[in-house]
This record gives sequence, structure tokens and C-alpha cells, in this order.
Amino acid sequence: MLKTDTEKGISGDESDLTARQNAFGSNTYPRKKGRSFLAFVWDACKDLTLIILMVAAAVSLALGITTEGIKEGWYDGASIGFAVLLVVFVTATSDYKQSLQFQNLNEEKQNIHLEVVRGGRRIKVSIYDLVVGDVVPLKIGDQVPADGILISGHSFSIDESSMTGESKIVNKDQKSPFLMSGCKVADGYGTMLVTAVGINTEWGLLMASISEDSGEETPLQVRLNGVATFIGMIGLSVAVVVLIVLLARYFTGHTYNPDGSPQYVKGKMGVGSTIRGIVKIFTVAVTIVVVAVPEGLPLAVTLTLAFSMRKMMKDKALVRRLSACETMGSATTICSDKTGTLTLNQMTVVEAYFGGKKLAPADNTQMLSAAMLSLIIEGIAQNTTGSIFEPEGGQAPEVTGSPTEKAILSWGLQLGMKFSETRSKSSVLQVFPFNSEKKRGGVAVHLGGSEVHVYWKGAAELILESCTNWLDADGSKNSMTPEKVGEFKKFIEDMAIASLRCVAFAYRPCDMDDVPNEDQRADWVLPEDNLIMLGIVGIKDPCRPGVQDSIRLCTAAGIKVRMVTGDNLQTARAIALECGILTDPNVSEPIIMEGKTFRALPDLEREEAAEKISVMGRSSPNDKLLLVKALRSRGHVVAVTGDGTNDAPALHEADIGLSMGIQGTEVAKESSDIIILDDNFASLVRVVRWGRSVYANIQKFIQFQLTVNVAALIINFVSAVSSGDVPLNAVQLLWVNLIMDTLGALALATEPPNNHLMQRPPVGRREPLITNIMWRNLLIMAFFQVSVLLTLTFKGQSLLQLKHDNAAHAETLKNTFIFNTFVLCQVFNEFNARKPDELNIFKGITGNRLFMAIIAITVVLQVLIIEFLGKFMSTVRLSWQLWLVSIGLAFLSWPLSLLGKLIPVPDRPFSDSFTCCSRGKKEADDEKEGSAKQNNV
Repeated sequence: MLKTDTEKGISGDESDLTARQNAFGSNTYPRKKGRSFLAFVWDACKDLTLIILMVAAAVSLALGITTEGIKEGWYDGASIGFAVLLVVFVTATSDYKQSLQFQNLNEEKQNIHLEVVRGGRRIKVSIYDLVVGDVVPLKIGDQVPADGILISGHSFSIDESSMTGESKIVNKDQKSPFLMSGCKVADGYGTMLVTAVGINTEWGLLMASISEDSGEETPLQVRLNGVATFIGMIGLSVAVVVLIVLLARYFTGHTYNPDGSPQYVKGKMGVGSTIRGIVKIFTVAVTIVVVAVPEGLPLAVTLTLAFSMRKMMKDKALVRRLSACETMGSATTICSDKTGTLTLNQMTVVEAYFGGKKLAPADNTQMLSAAMLSLIIEGIAQNTTGSIFEPEGGQAPEVTGSPTEKAILSWGLQLGMKFSETRSKSSVLQVFPFNSEKKRGGVAVHLGGSEVHVYWKGAAELILESCTNWLDADGSKNSMTPEKVGEFKKFIEDMAIASLRCVAFAYRPCDMDDVPNEDQRADWVLPEDNLIMLGIVGIKDPCRPGVQDSIRLCTAAGIKVRMVTGDNLQTARAIALECGILTDPNVSEPIIMEGKTFRALPDLEREEAAEKISVMGRSSPNDKLLLVKALRSRGHVVAVTGDGTNDAPALHEADIGLSMGIQGTEVAKESSDIIILDDNFASLVRVVRWGRSVYANIQKFIQFQLTVNVAALIINFVSAVSSGDVPLNAVQLLWVNLIMDTLGALALATEPPNNHLMQRPPVGRREPLITNIMWRNLLIMAFFQVSVLLTLTFKGQSLLQLKHDNAAHAETLKNTFIFNTFVLCQVFNEFNARKPDELNIFKGITGNRLFMAIIAITVVLQVLIIEFLGKFMSTVRLSWQLWLVSIGLAFLSWPLSLLGKLIPVPDRPFSDSFTCCSRGKKEADDEKEGSAKQNNV
């Protein structure tokens, strides 16, 4: 009824696909709408300090209009109100943009690509393009992409826990063929017919009813919330003291107008004037809190994470878990797979040893008898999870499957194999899918009558151990003597030294009477002893170009790269030498070790061996898990790559799990934190750079923001206590807050990574956010700004030669000059914060256009404020001479910062970089319970 061929699938032409989508729907489901821009505006308005300022602005506006009339009285209140609205809208816009970015990345995460059979050809399509009637091949680790029924399968079982909640593995066969979308293939392989997609599936109904926004907070965000709260408390304390001092001075007649008269005279002031004076004082105190509370810190983390995630997508890394971005910067060791990560995953059979002799070339069939060739071709065609599409018209066949399967099938074609024809001559009775624990895969086929062949292929030395006989070139069976075993082993060793992957082929003839009947066949274990060796192939998988440079870069950055592979020790050694993981070809245990040896060690010895190990050969997924646990218990922050279903525990246990986008199964991807889309080790190193960049950018922003905080608080506090007035009023402080929080975060949090980041050791996750270097820079800059601005506050009129000016004008001009100098100091401070530990602060400046744009916008807006918005900002125009003096004073901060950087400061020793950062995902939740806040305080 679905007009589908169970072998060739649907035709796949555009009109057929459109008709099916119209009839049965597309494989998508309606998402809950994201939050609107107005929702973010409303969130920004909920800030308590901004609410207080809005109330103060309203009171100030009402009193101003009442006492001075609408023409003059609206400026103060309106300017505060406008400044608050500007802060609200800039914050809301920034948050809204980040939410859209995270939404897009979420959709990218769910866009799985899978194989379907259309027109007899296997092609890769997006899960969203799947239609009812599609035939989908499934193998271990895949996600069932839609609802459907099993057409055929071998040892096929499904993990339905995502739908039923029960972690029971369910076997699927013709009696129980129904497959539910969202479930995972636990074992075996098979093909399914899609019968329902999208909202018509159980999974679609479930997904449509839940929201994607997890609201996840990373450990760094939790820590920064603690820092922000602590700094906010200091700001609040200062504001309370300033409020008490200003009110005391005001009511005792010690606060004076510019002309020298007291602002408050008891018994002679109207109620409106008194309230207006109090509101002004209250507004200044609240604004100090606004400036002191660094709400830009969490914003900076969000910005830098969103920026990094977007850029990492271009660098072929899809982030599934936000916290992995920052944790990657702390990685001290990377446990990497070999195949596809360190190598190209472009495999070809280059050597073959069959019939007891080496074939030259590898596809020389003339050296083999017809009977021998027939067994080899049958074993290749039937014992595979790959496929060959043979187009009409004599075009080249298309081979699909894993790289190893493709290499062997391509070699089979060179031997003269007709794939479909060979498979049709016999029927499959039972399959043992390739298993990374046993490192072999097998199939039993019925040739007709009572003749049954069981074919095995897998790791050469393991298959060899199971063989008791071997076939010579004529097809004659010979006993496997110790001399012949040595000959086979020598050939395996020679291939391994040439960095070839060795795969052996063996078979065992059986009688149909030995095979259980169909009802009991599902539990039949294929015989794997007394095998007859057919031969061995050597598969070349060249190293990726540039992988040596990437490993050298990791070593310089204090990150040890360890190779964990299923290949034998000699192949692993050869590849490790080629990649640069090993430099000495004669190293021995524990630097290079087999998985079974490592597994057998006692816990304490295993930990010591893990510290030294560089290459692990013939490792199982469980060995990888043991290695990760041992390294973490030694205090390392471990990044692990994995592609198989069995790698899921190691990926989950590691601090950062990295799955492979091309070779990785869906189970591995779901257990990982980051998906390396091109399976390339160089992409993995770029992820480390971005991880370090996240941390470095946050530190730059903290240094910048705390400098402004300290300077603004001290200036206003000292001025309030000593003179009863503050040089920076509410609207000016709100403008500084905007520069400091939102624009500062945008400028510094989006700094791209550089090579300098990879020339220093990893950052411990429990290490203080503010390093000794940052304290040095921060204190020098704050001291300079406070010294200059306090000098101007108390001696400004004489220094600027304003003694003969009108008193009110002189005071306003002095405060304008202080405000302008303070803002320009922050512009130079942003340049200084870019390179906290480098002398050349302008290095690479042209590479960050956003930084240059924000600096330009800040300067242009400052000029506009001083020259054209004086009424609103309580400023007056400055002469060009005063502008030059203001720029000169701000510029002085640059040579001062250079001198400061020459002052040596004690820094952490390298060995301490990971002594206290073995905490992983499991402990991240502890930070959310407040321990991080306490540590920071």
C-alpha cells in the first residue's frame, strides 16, 4: 500500500517525496515558540536597582516640573529615565540575540544524518527529510528515526528505555517487528520500513509537548554569580555609607551650591525643594549600587559561550553541553582514538597473504584456485554490514559502509566479486555482529542441501588463535603447525610495523543438522573454534596531514595526548611514531601497553601506569573507561574521543566526552559533550583553543570591570564624605555602566583565540578567577585613575584655571572634564585588558573588528554626549584644549600599564595546574548549591 520495494526502497524523485510528505506529513514536529523580545525586556525591567531608579526618575520629574515649570524642570528626571530605558533595551537585545543563537544550535544538534535506500542506492539524508515508505538500514548504536516495522534483521534488539522508562533490551523479529522513533539499536543490524513520521509518532507527540530550553548554567556562570553577589554587597555597603553621609551633611547645612550657599536651611526650605534634594541624594546612592553590581559578568559568560559555540561550529565542533566549552580549557590529557581521528579513515587493502603466500599485487587472483577464490568472495559478500550498488549502464559500483568494510568490499570487487549475485546464492542463517570486545564478526550461511559455512573476520592474531587448519592456494586443507603459526605471525608483525591494520578471514564448514531449528536459532552461538584460516589482508589508513603539528601544539600547551586503539601493539606503535605521540621506537611498558595487561593491574599500579602510558593497543571500551577513571583519580582533567556504542561509559565518565560526527553512533553522540563533525584531531585541538579562550576572555572582562568598579566607588565615596557632593552624577554613572557592562562584555568576550593561549599550561578549574597578574594590572590602573580623578575633584578648578569663571559654570565644567577623562580612561583600559600578560596590547587588534567597532561607537557617543546632550547629562561643552588634556591623561594609562607589566609577580607553578581540578560533570552540580560562591568569597 505504501508503494515501496523492500530491497530498493522508494524511487526518491522530487514528486514522489512531495506526494508522501503531503499525504503523511514531514518528519518534524512543532516546536514551542522561543521567548519574544518583549519577554526579555520585561526580564531586564525586573532588576530591583533599575526599578528604584525609575521611581526616583518619576519623583524627580514630578518635583522638577512642580518647582521649576515644565520648560526647565523635566531634564533631570527625563534623563535618568532615558538612561535606564537605554540600559534595559541594550541588555534585552543582547540576551534575545544569544537565545536565538542557542535555539539554532539546539536545532543543529537534533539534525541527525542517516542512510536510506532510495532507487536501490544507499544515500545519506537529514532525519527531517525522511518520508513514510523509506527503507532505512539500522546498525548497533543508531537511533530509530521514525515509527516503522522491521523488514529483516539479525540479532536485532532495541533499547526502548527512552519511550517506556524500562531499561530492558527488546529483541525484534517477524513476531515483534514494531519499532518506535527515538529508541536506540542495542545490538545487531537490520532494515526498517518507515510507517509514520513527525507528529504522528509517539516520540513526535512527546517532543512537541516539551520545551527545549534547559536553562543550563555552567560552573563558571555559577562562580561568577557568586563573585557578582559579593562585589554587589560591597557596592551596597558603600552606597549606604554615601547615603547616610550625604543626608547628614544636607540636613546639617554642610552641602553647598556652586555659589557657596548651603543647599538646606532649616525652617526656610519648602517641602518640594527638600524632597527634591533628598531624591537627588538617594538617586546617587542607588546609582552607585547599579555601577557596583557587575551584572555584566554572567552576561559576558553567555556572550563568550555563544560566540565560541558559533565559531566552533565553523571549526567543525558541535557543542552539546555548554559547560564543556569552558572545561575544555582545563584539559590536561586527551585520550584519542586512532582510526579516523589521527588517521584519514580512507582505507585501502594494500597487502594480502592467502594460500600461505603473499599476493603480488594484493588483487592477483591468478595465484589462487577457483575453490579458494570462491570461499574468499563468499566470505566478503556475506560477512559484511556494508553494501554495493551496481548501477545500470556499466558505471562504477558505489560502495557504502564503514571505512574498513568499504576497503574490504572494494578489494572484493578487484577480485571479481559480483556482490548481489554472490549474496543470492546462499541464505544467511545467523549473524554475530562485529563486537569491539571480541574484535570479530561472523555469519552462518546455508549454501543448499546440508552444506553450511560459518565465516569469521576480525583482528588477525585473535582469529589466528582460533584456527587449527589453513587452506593453501589450491584449496587444500593443511594442519596449523607451530612453524606455520610463526609464519602467519611474522607476516602480521611485518604488516603492523608498516602501520597496516591486519584483518584475518577464516571459515568453518558445518552440517545443517548442527544448526538449531528456526524457533531456537535466535540463541544459537556461532562456533568460533577449529576454524580454517583463509588469509590476512593489510589495510593502509594514512595519518592525517597536520596531525604532528597539532600534537606538538598540545605538548607545548601542557596537554598529554594518549592514543587508545583496538589495533595490535605494533600497528599502534608505528602510527604513534608517525603522528609524534612517541618519539623513541624502542619504548616499552608502561609507555606502550596492551589493554589486557593494563586491565589486569591492581588499582594503585594501574593509576601509576595510566600516568605514564602514551599508547594502548588492543584495548576494549572497558579498558578506555578504566584509563579515564585512573587518570581522573590522579587529578587530571580528561578529554576522551569515542565513536562506538560501547564507548558511551568512557565518554560519560570523562570530564569532556568528544564523539565523532562521521563514524560515531547516535548512542556515542548522546553521551558526549562535543561532537567533532569531521572526526579530525586538528578540530579537537581547535576546541581546546576555544575552551581556553572562553576562560581568558572572562578574565579580561573581570579585570576591566573591576578596575572601573573600584575607581568609580572610591571617587564617589571620597568626594561624598569630604565635600558632600559627587563628581559623577546618576545619568553619567548609568552611561559608564552601559560602557562597562554591555559594550565592555561585547568587546572583550568576543576576542578570538590566539597561539599565545597554547603556550601556557592548562588552567585548573578551582584556580582563582583573579590571578596575581590580574591583581597587579587592576590595582595599578585603579590607582592611576583614582589619583588623577581625585586630584581633579579637589584641585580641578585651579589646575584648569577656572578661578575667575562663574562658580556654578566652573563646577559644572570641572565635573564634565572629570566625567570625560573617566570615560576615556575606560577606553584605554579596554585595550590594556585585551592583553593582561603581554606588553604589546595592540597585537592582533585588526583581527577583532567588533572590538574596534565598539571602541569607535563609545568614543563617538562620548563626543555627542559632551558636545550636544549637555542638558540631559548635566555637562557643558569642552574646548579642544581640554579635550586634548583629557585624551592625554587617559593615554598615560598605557605607558603606566607597560611599566606595571615589568613588575614580576609570583604565579602558580605548572604542576599545580591540575592538582585540584579533577572535578567533572558529576561535581558541577555541587557548585550550583553555593560552594563556589563561598570559595570565591
